[in-house]
Parts: sequence; structure tokens; C-alpha cells
Amino acid sequence: MHVTLTVWIATIAALAVAVGLDLWHGIRYPHAIKTREAAVWVTGIVAASILFGAGVWYFTGHRYGSEFFAGWITEYSLSVDNLFVFVIILTKLRVPRAYQSQVLLWGVVMALVLRGIFIGVGSAVINQFSWIFYVFGAFLVYTAVKLATGHGGEEEFKENRLLRRVRKAVRTTDDYDGARLVSHVDGHRRFTPMLIVMVAIGSTDLLFALDSIPAIFGLTKEPYIVFTANAFALLGLRQLYFLLGALMDRLVHLSYGLSVILGFIGVKMVFEALHGSGVEHVGPVTVPTIGIAASLGVIIGVLAVTTVTSLWSTRRAQAEEGSAQEPEEGTKGESEELPEQQPQG
Repeated sequence: MHVTLTVWIATIAALAVAVGLDLWHGIRYPHAIKTREAAVWVTGIVAASILFGAGVWYFTGHRYGSEFFAGWITEYSLSVDNLFVFVIILTKLRVPRAYQSQVLLWGVVMALVLRGIFIGVGSAVINQFSWIFYVFGAFLVYTAVKLATGHGGEEEFKENRLLRRVRKAVRTTDDYDGARLVSHVDGHRRFTPMLIVMVAIGSTDLLFALDSIPAIFGLTKEPYIVFTANAFALLGLRQLYFLLGALMDRLVHLSYGLSVILGFIGVKMVFEALHGSGVEHVGPVTVPTIGIAASLGVIIGVLAVTTVTSLWSTRRAQAEEGSAQEPEEGTKGESEELPEQQPQG
């Protein structure tokens, strides 16, 4: 896939304008995004992503179009799972709801920059060392196992080493001053807790990139597709945060689905690395070739199944909880009516 410098510049400029306008609006009019507003934004960004993917498909062929959609869906799904951690961070650090949107927006900006760097480094490494696919594949399988076995317990946000060092090195105020990073206290300029929040979000974004970048390189080796798929997945992240809201608590099987997807991509990368090394058979077993169409089908299928089972499971749990409470309420009502009925007898 040949992408000219002009196309790269135009794409980056368009994304910069979109993020810049969003950032300006978020700073100028800080507010808690309501469900209706979030739904409009998410719908628009998803529609733009689909149109962009259709354009890639039309101008470059079905292969690269399929790679974009597979990469975008995977990155978008990982972003949804990342929102669980963002909820924990914003809750633990007690960020006012009116300013959570700005925090997430700066997080998106940092994620775009960090992932841009990772994509550039990853592309260079892949071009120089084909064996890196063994490493990426093994890492994704390890991440998949860790994600599957670690799911189910109550997640807690643990401060990393960078965040602890920032807390020790920088004295912050006790209270937030809107969304400002710096505030005046007793005639002195001091950082607000918003600095800690930004460091927490930024460092978390860095960890997320360690999982998502190898995953998408397992679906496509084209830097342009890797970058645009990540960008479109991140653009509507903060609006998605407010749109999902309580629904995130109902996606109880999402981590299992993502672990299957990451494990599948990891195995696919190992197979590709074996083919690249000239290994077509391992003993009597032929090393299979997994095409992008099959990959796209697996990703969509797994997400559909886990979404349906998550909603069914939570609905069933709510129904069982409701039925368990009904006898208690009925017993309580009868005991309260007895004193009124006895004098009449």
C-alpha cells in the first residue's frame, strides 16, 4: 500500500483540526456530557470511521479496507475496556463530573501522541527484524491469559512508580480549582490535583498502547492503517465514556471476549512469523494461514457473542435478585397489617 506524503499530511491535519476543535470546545465550555449529546458525537464519529474505511476499501481494494475495519474494531473494543480503568481513576481521584470530559480529552491527545510514536518505532522494528512477530505474538497470548484469569475480582487502581514520584516531587493543593493545573494559594502558585490526574491518565494510556499496538500490527503491517484505525478509535473515547455510563457495568464478559481476540491475534502473528521463516509444517501439522477476512469474522463474532451473553447474564442476575426480594417484602407487608386487623376481630 503506497501512501503519498500529501495524503499523510492531509490526514494528520484533518485529525489535528478535529481534536483541536474538540479541545477548544471542552476548555471553553466545561460541562458533564449528557447522554443525548454523547450519542450524537459517538454516532457521528462511528459514521465517519465507516466512511473512511469505505474510502480505503474503494481506493486501495478489499484487503486494506478489511484490515482497516478489523484494526478499528479491535482498537475500539480495547478502548471500551480501557474505560473501566478510567472510571476507577476518575472516581478514586475524585474528579468533579463537570471536568471529567476535559481530563478524558487531554488523555485522548496524549494517547494519540504516544501511539503515534509507538507506531513509528514498531514499523521500523518490524521492517528490520521479522522475528519480532514471535515476541509480539507471545506477548499478546500472555496478555490474553492474564486478562482472562484476572477478570472477576474487584479492580482497583494502583499508583505506578511515575505517579508516586510526581506526588513526592510536587506539592499540590487539597482541592480542585476547576480544570486548572495551577492555582494561586496564599499568594503562591501551586499545582492542583488535576496534575496527578493527568499523569495517571497519561501513564495508563502508555500501558494501553503496549497491548493495542502489537494487536493491530497482527492484523496489518501498513503504518497508515495502523495510525488511522487508532485515531478513529480514540476520537470518540470521552463521549463513549458518558454514553455507556451504567452500561459498562453490564458488559461483564467483555474482558473474556477481548482475551479471546488478543489470543487469536497472537497465535495469528506466530503463524505469520513461522511462514516468514520458511516453516510451513511443524511435524505432521501444516501451519495454517489466517486471512484478514477470517480475522474480521472472528473479531466481530466474538464481540457479538460476549455482548449478548453479558446483557443476558446481568438481566438474569437482576431478575433473580428481584424475585428473591419479593417474598421478604410480602412477609413484611403481612406483619404490618396484622395489628390493624386484630382489634376488628
